[in-house]
Amino acid sequence: MGTLGPVTALSTRYDVDRAWDIDVYEDHGGYQNVRAALDSTPDDMIQMIKDSGLRGRGGAGFPTGLKWSFIAQDTGKPVYLVVNADESEPGTFKDRPLMERDPHSLVEGIIVSCLAIQSEMAYIYARGEFGLVSRRLRHAIEQAYERGYLGADVFGSGKRVDITLHRGAAAYICGEETALLDSLEGRRGQPRLRPPFPATHGLYGCPTTVNNVETVTAAGYIVGQGPEWFNQYGTEKSAGPKLMCISGEVKRPGNYEFALGTPVSEMIAAAGGMLDDRELKFFFPGGSSTPILTAEHADIPYTFEAMTEADSLLGTGALMVHSDKTSVVETVYRYVKFYEHESCGKCTPCREGGYWTAQVYERILDGRGRAEDLDLLADISNNIFGRSFCALGDALTSPVLSSLEHFRDEYEYLLRSAGRLPDHMQSVRTATANEYLERNDLATAGV
Repeated sequence: MGTLGPVTALSTRYDVDRAWDIDVYEDHGGYQNVRAALDSTPDDMIQMIKDSGLRGRGGAGFPTGLKWSFIAQDTGKPVYLVVNADESEPGTFKDRPLMERDPHSLVEGIIVSCLAIQSEMAYIYARGEFGLVSRRLRHAIEQAYERGYLGADVFGSGKRVDITLHRGAAAYICGEETALLDSLEGRRGQPRLRPPFPATHGLYGCPTTVNNVETVTAAGYIVGQGPEWFNQYGTEKSAGPKLMCISGEVKRPGNYEFALGTPVSEMIAAAGGMLDDRELKFFFPGGSSTPILTAEHADIPYTFEAMTEADSLLGTGALMVHSDKTSVVETVYRYVKFYEHESCGKCTPCREGGYWTAQVYERILDGRGRAEDLDLLADISNNIFGRSFCALGDALTSPVLSSLEHFRDEYEYLLRSAGRLPDHMQSVRTATANEYLERNDLATAGV
């Protein structure tokens, strides 16, 4: 087991003034990882990633080195690297500051990753709302081209790496890798049926890997500084540092970096602890798509395996903390509405199930709930989970099923009280469905 607790690894330049400028970046050790990569073979670099134990930081947690080894080579087609910067999950904001404050670290990670997977072309798919991110990335890419770090002769090596920045149109579904590829090709962003997988038939039907911003950045460091650098942090099965975004009812919400394996309670303490006069009630360990855990789970280590054992997921590293003054039912309802709205509508379980789940929640919260509604919620969720075209359906149902498991008594209280919350709770629900539609009608009318 390596170092645990707060660390400074990927965020090492966050507080450096103008680190987004190439001169400042190089003054603080930038682009040394590319030089090391040019002295290695693609097979050696992929083996380094495997040895490091790096797992995808975008939510799925799949071993990155293994994913890269699946990429079809020698097919006569180009190999593409696509960087998923469409950070749209509620509660997740770890990649945005990396791209705003230290964009060259991503550019460098892309160059290293392209050399490892023998790709000459990379695309960054950035969330549409990321204005400053896009400007910083574009500036960093232009500077790298001017220095000869990108283009037909990377660092005078004779090897080519090009990067294109593509801005999405603010659709959450495009965070799913195959929907992202369709969007990048100019089509409507909807998930593809798999197989075939992107490793063989991805962007434009060519071998492709889609990796998260943090994953690609970390890969650059691993190749440049060796797997040992990465393994000095974390645990044997969950290695490395992890960028975290801690939000909710804590005193200092924001971005943090911890070694994997750090207890959740220590992370909450690093964020200033709970707000005054509030006690931890429940938390989402990895964003709104992960099953809810309770205060009883606060001391478990933040690792992939520990979260799985607790029947949840590490997800994106978005720790969302809620207190005893917050209604878990209202909180889950807000995320159900989000996923209902963001469904692409391609598959029936997600399209119809999201709508009916929201309807049941509104009935309960409006005081019209029925005793059988709790079993109905579970039944709808079980008919969505694992049956939707992509993971959005699972994301919608995970908070529902886990909240029913841990807080069924709160649902039952709302049924008995005709939707009225206990006196000590503060409502977090912003609108009913009718109010939501009314506001959108007014917005459409230009009022």
